[in-house]
Amino acid sequence: MNVRPGSVWLPFALLFVSFPMTGQTGPTTVAERYKATADKIIAAALSDTDGYKDLTYLSDHIGNRVNGSEALKQAVTWSVQTMKKDGLSNVSTHPVTVPRWIRGKEEARIVAPVERSLHLLGLGSSVPTPPEGITAGIVAVSSWEELKSIGADRIKGKIVVFDPGWKGYGVGSQYRTQSASRAAQYGAVAVLVRSATGLSLQDPHTGAQFYDKDATKIPAAALSVEDAALLARLYAEGAEVKVKLTIDSHPAGTAVDANVVGELRGSEHPEQVVVIGGHIDSWDVGQGAQDDGAGIIATLEAVSILKKLGLQPRRTIRVVFWTNEESGADGAKAYRQWIGEGVKNHVAAIEMDTGAEAPVGIGYGSRFSAAQGAEGDKADPASLALLNQIAALLETVGSNHILQGGGGTDVKPLTDEGVPGLRPVNTGTHYFDWHHSEADTIDKVDLNDFRKNIATLAVLSYILADTPEVLAGGGI
Repeated sequence: MNVRPGSVWLPFALLFVSFPMTGQTGPTTVAERYKATADKIIAAALSDTDGYKDLTYLSDHIGNRVNGSEALKQAVTWSVQTMKKDGLSNVSTHPVTVPRWIRGKEEARIVAPVERSLHLLGLGSSVPTPPEGITAGIVAVSSWEELKSIGADRIKGKIVVFDPGWKGYGVGSQYRTQSASRAAQYGAVAVLVRSATGLSLQDPHTGAQFYDKDATKIPAAALSVEDAALLARLYAEGAEVKVKLTIDSHPAGTAVDANVVGELRGSEHPEQVVVIGGHIDSWDVGQGAQDDGAGIIATLEAVSILKKLGLQPRRTIRVVFWTNEESGADGAKAYRQWIGEGVKNHVAAIEMDTGAEAPVGIGYGSRFSAAQGAEGDKADPASLALLNQIAALLETVGSNHILQGGGGTDVKPLTDEGVPGLRPVNTGTHYFDWHHSEADTIDKVDLNDFRKNIATLAVLSYILADTPEVLAGGGI
């Protein structure tokens, strides 16, 4: 429970009997009070067809939505129309200046000791090679420590190949984002990085990479899992391995995209907000169906179902499609600036950005500190009790567990200031097989799993927006 100066702590045992609804003498716990409503919401979600139709249109007719593209502008316009069609109020767009990067011709091949084409995708913000390309020997490493131990004498003028194996996305993304700047310190002329996935089937995965402020900018691309392993094996044989790399992809200044916002206004305290959403942008491969088309459409459909059922919570539920999550989170920063002092009225921030496989629970707390094992994620007991009451209502869709680590990149500016962060957690069995690749297409989204995610989001957001109890840090 959120406690402000001048308020009174209530005994823990009284948490769920302290705010009876007016005129009600029966059910007193959150689970009891909302069971009938939650069952109605879940039934509607599990038979819903509108959400999947919208996701199919977004995927098949608009497709991937990289920063500054016409497709992203089209997606913003379509999202406004869809939110209005679904009956949301105060639908608006908010301009966001974003970095623009254009993918051009990208080729690589081994020229010695064998000749073989390589499967690759340039990494976001990569600078190009010279027009004639770069032909150089390689140095293959599996860790930062190995890079350092080899040193500048052996790395200068070479292409560094990073093959750390698959130890999860947290590790893989570190090598993707940091390799170019780290290798440049030792005189490397380019980097090729194993895709951050456990399975690629010769399908490379792109993603963001960032140059350090003072680093020499060198070309950077992701290799398929198979090709990264091939280069590492050839290098281990001891013969000189040479690669020719040609990348025409390049930064292209900035563009103006937009966040899209719509609301289901609260009946009693419209100034208090549960914000829910995902990111509208994607990388420029595949359709951006799981990442994060499924996230934005599931959050919108969750609120649309509440509207269809005539359910108006006491507080406002605000749906946000943030832009530029993939390469800088400028949409998240712009949203934080837009709400200003209104951050103190944010009761919760719910983000869906890990695909729409079968749900297993609700993540709570800072997703980032949880991933790093920080002790700052120890949850408030009363808040956990409230969430467990909500989760109990979601057993039929599998979301009846409260797990460590909530929020995400787009709500981080809010959770950094104490707003409670939540997210639907799913099995994640195949998400990183498709993530940031040509394989991220609508056929990977299972209809029944998608519906279960919608049900989870709808019940969670509705109760948090309606019940007098609030999570610790939720501003009221």
